[in-house]
Amino acid sequence: MRLSIFSRLFLGYITIILILGAISAYTVLRLRQVNVEVGIIFNVDQRVVNLKQKLVDSLLSHVGSEKKHVITGDPIFVEQMVSGQKAFEGYLSQVSQIVGTSPNAVALARVRSEYGQYISLVNEEIELVRANRPYNRSEYGQRKEEAVGRALDALKALESSYTTDIYERMNRIQEITGSAQRLSILMFAAAVLIVILGSLVSTRSITKPLKVLMAKTREISRGVFEGNLDIGSPREVAELAGAVNIMCEKLKEVDTMKSGFFATMSHELRTPLASIKQGISLLRDGAGGPIPDKQKRLFAILSEETNRLIDLVNSLLELSKMEAGMMPFTFGKESIQSLIRRVVVEMTPLVEAKQISIEVDTGDEGEIPPLQLDRERILQALRNLLGNAVKFTPESGKIAIKAGRRDRTMEFSIRDTGPGIPKKNLETIFEKFHQSPGQAPGSIKGTGLGLAFVKHIITAHGGKVWAQSEPGEGTTFLFVLPL
Repeated sequence: MRLSIFSRLFLGYITIILILGAISAYTVLRLRQVNVEVGIIFNVDQRVVNLKQKLVDSLLSHVGSEKKHVITGDPIFVEQMVSGQKAFEGYLSQVSQIVGTSPNAVALARVRSEYGQYISLVNEEIELVRANRPYNRSEYGQRKEEAVGRALDALKALESSYTTDIYERMNRIQEITGSAQRLSILMFAAAVLIVILGSLVSTRSITKPLKVLMAKTREISRGVFEGNLDIGSPREVAELAGAVNIMCEKLKEVDTMKSGFFATMSHELRTPLASIKQGISLLRDGAGGPIPDKQKRLFAILSEETNRLIDLVNSLLELSKMEAGMMPFTFGKESIQSLIRRVVVEMTPLVEAKQISIEVDTGDEGEIPPLQLDRERILQALRNLLGNAVKFTPESGKIAIKAGRRDRTMEFSIRDTGPGIPKKNLETIFEKFHQSPGQAPGSIKGTGLGLAFVKHIITAHGGKVWAQSEPGEGTTFLFVLPL
């Protein structure tokens, strides 16, 4: 399924929101568990512990008042006993409501039973004292102390149970918070990892086809019009790729029509141009009768311009054949060093006319083995490169030519001290009809076919040609050929 860019981004954000929501929900759940445990500690366990202390205090106060009454017989201590009993029973009732039917209700029942037994003994003793009847005071005292002791033991057991429960719940809270912390960290780390991976995948799924499109546009700028883009998604980029393919097909048709037009035009112009050239030659030689010197000079100019036009037409025909793959090449073993020296000798008059110094370094004889070359085509490429360097090098400038072996190839370079070429034009200068932006004012402009010839010739030999330049620092043209 082809998802649009909006759908990809939407799904990505929804995934992030869901992950963050899951982390938040888990955190809230664990916090609720902690809140429940804390609530039980404060509302149940701690209250029971506090009430136990109050029960002990009220019981001991009751016992103290009872002993004082037995010794002194003062009725004021009876009131204190009644007050202590009410307080004890009130606290006991509160504890009973909290404990309910839990296992701790057994200990609470023991407290209630022992306290009831103690109250019964106290009431019996009070009645005996009031009736002034003899009784064994030490026996009653011992029985009361035993009942009170058992009641205190039961209260202590109750307190111990709830204190233990507090510790257990605190440990549980610690475990909950610890596990929540660990799991939250793991979930957050997993979420970050998922977000990063999702972002990388989503971004790559968008940027990768865009890079393919950018590469294709650079190919188009170099004159390669093959509509071979195959991009499946995202949908918007796929549609754009389809439009680029259609554009390439149209550009290819236009380029084919243009090449065909130039080829046809050049072919059709050759015959009339040859006739014009021959006619001018006959007239200049006096075939139509004597001609004055002024007309001879005019015929000389016409002949020169006709020759230049014929050369241009021939160049167009040759380039059209090269582009169509119809130009025949005759390969043989040739020494590239001797070809370079020959071209330098041919260009010597032009070099000396501009007082340009030229350095040639082709290494030792035999350093570069003979190569499989088309002699005339390589000479044509070398002439174009050296002629181009001479054209753009100012007077008293310098040209350096170097050839040598590099790994399994032969590398040739020619460097001038001309105005240089902007970086953005380094690839387009090899296109036909391209005029270098670095031409000096007033210089003679060429046809823009020389470097296009060089590229086709070197490529046909299995090599590669390119240029290196910085504005104001001259230009270096390089090509490599396989050994």
